[in-house]
Amino acid sequence: MANQERVTSRRRRQKNNFGGGPNNGIGLQGEKARDFSGTIKKLIRYLGNHKWTILFVWLLAMVSTIFTIVGPKILGNATDELVTGFLAQISGSGGIDFNAIGRILLILIGLYIISSVFMYLQGYVMSGVTMKTTYQLRKDISQKINRLPFSYFDKTSQGEVLSRITNDVDTINQTLNQSMTQIITSITSVFGITIMMLTISWQLTLVALCILPLSAVFVMLIVKKSQVLFANQQKYLGKVNGHVEEMLGAHVIVKSFNGEEDSIAEFKKYNDSLYNSAWKANFMSGMMQPITNFIGNLSYVAICIIGGYLAVNGKMTIGGIQSFIQYVRSFTQPITQLAQISNIIQQTAAAAERVFEFLEEDEEIEDIENALVINHDGESRLNGINIEGNVTFENISFGYDKKQPVIKNFKASVKKGQKIAIVGPTGAGKTTIIKLLMRFYDVDSGAIKIDGYDIKDFKRDELRSLFGMVLQDTWLFNGTIADNIKYGKLDATQEEIEAAAYAAQTDHFIKTLPKGYQMVLNEEADNISQGQKQLLTIARVILADPDILILDEATSSVDTRTEQLLQRAMNNLMEGRTSFIIAHRLSTITNSDLILVMNDGDIVEQGKHEELLKRNGFYANLYNSQFESDD
Repeated sequence: MANQERVTSRRRRQKNNFGGGPNNGIGLQGEKARDFSGTIKKLIRYLGNHKWTILFVWLLAMVSTIFTIVGPKILGNATDELVTGFLAQISGSGGIDFNAIGRILLILIGLYIISSVFMYLQGYVMSGVTMKTTYQLRKDISQKINRLPFSYFDKTSQGEVLSRITNDVDTINQTLNQSMTQIITSITSVFGITIMMLTISWQLTLVALCILPLSAVFVMLIVKKSQVLFANQQKYLGKVNGHVEEMLGAHVIVKSFNGEEDSIAEFKKYNDSLYNSAWKANFMSGMMQPITNFIGNLSYVAICIIGGYLAVNGKMTIGGIQSFIQYVRSFTQPITQLAQISNIIQQTAAAAERVFEFLEEDEEIEDIENALVINHDGESRLNGINIEGNVTFENISFGYDKKQPVIKNFKASVKKGQKIAIVGPTGAGKTTIIKLLMRFYDVDSGAIKIDGYDIKDFKRDELRSLFGMVLQDTWLFNGTIADNIKYGKLDATQEEIEAAAYAAQTDHFIKTLPKGYQMVLNEEADNISQGQKQLLTIARVILADPDILILDEATSSVDTRTEQLLQRAMNNLMEGRTSFIIAHRLSTITNSDLILVMNDGDIVEQGKHEELLKRNGFYANLYNSQFESDD
């Protein structure tokens, strides 16, 4: 039931996050980036390592665009050459100079080939820049996860973090690749085409420019509306992914409690919202092209009429009119692209803001300067000390919420090699003590000392290297059984792995499995039983050979016979080591050197099993109630 309660609690927490509360990180917390300019500046700084490469890409884009822009003007010259030759042929004064036309067409083909080569190069180089950027973003997010305090994950769902490292980084990758070169290409096209049109006819250019204000009004209206829709699309995409991840992780529980309909209904709600926002966003952005084309077609009518008039009066050539119409057709395209890019940049800013918010989250307090390190196996290191395993809790107080303390003035003294059992009802603070001991959280007041040294004076990784943990929730990864055991000591030999498995009573069942130690566990490790998973985690700790053991309901998932075998193995493992045992099944800790009985964050009783039973107090009531419930 404890596992079920945790999954239910996690689902409830995820729903709260989705609901738009203060930690609604999956949503964009607004219709667009709250600090657009600030986010773009951060992104530009992030791209700073590639600034020369990006400048080179922009240069390639400009050259490619210029060669493309010159094309219609040269093609117009070919048309004029053809018309002049045709008229001369009719009048009998000459003929069509196909050689001249051929030379013009060869020049045109050459220009287009060069433009294509530059365009290919810019795409190749820019793809490298964007992939390196997103690679670095994912790397920074991964490293950030390991530096965040546990309190962050108490209030943040897994789906939320996954959404940032997948959806948001992918959005940045795609939009950067599209927009970086498109911006410079579109701007170059607008100015280049305007100059080329002016060289043909300033009168027609003025007519063409008259469409800009009208196009701009419609484009801005569409952009304003689509910004909201694209932001909502990103938000609900995160919600869908978060829900799917959560339901897959708790698939067994969902099936056990017949929660399929509820899960499907919740998925449908998010998916419908994603569908509605996505199709509206794409529909609105798709309207830009036909609207600008329609406005552009109006200008073509005016240009054809005025151009025909100028040609009749000898002020323009037919080739000039042809070139101009081509330029006008190309003129609206970069304007539309710039409008679409503004949408893309909004998407980029919204996604980047979420990524940078994550990267700027408060981290664990840094280790102090010249922090203590621990000598292992006869080592002698700078600031290194030898640890025996004496642990003292000096009036410590702590609360996940400062207004609601969980631990209050906790005092205890544990000597080297003692087996300390921590018992009490659910919510008494037992697991919290262990989290404080390993510095997953820092105490609000008081101090925890190991051999007289405050644990805050150690490097965190050094401190945690002292401990071996076996938790009620097993953690195994996709890999062989040998690799999972070897996680406790990465340089262990096969003989050491098998010896640890034998000590943990796992060797016999491993050898009955297909491929034995080389059997691959799947992602959820559900191709072995829960009890077998727990045995493997115990083998992992035995292999690690820690100085201090922490057993949090370590035998809760095994049957009674296996538990008896494990108890003997654990007793051998705990011999000479300081051991903290959290247990609800009190029959497993009767041989402990000291039992700390907790209730509401305080030690209400302490002593050995027989002593506590004789007092007939809180512990005796707990112990007796278990046997009464068993009967």
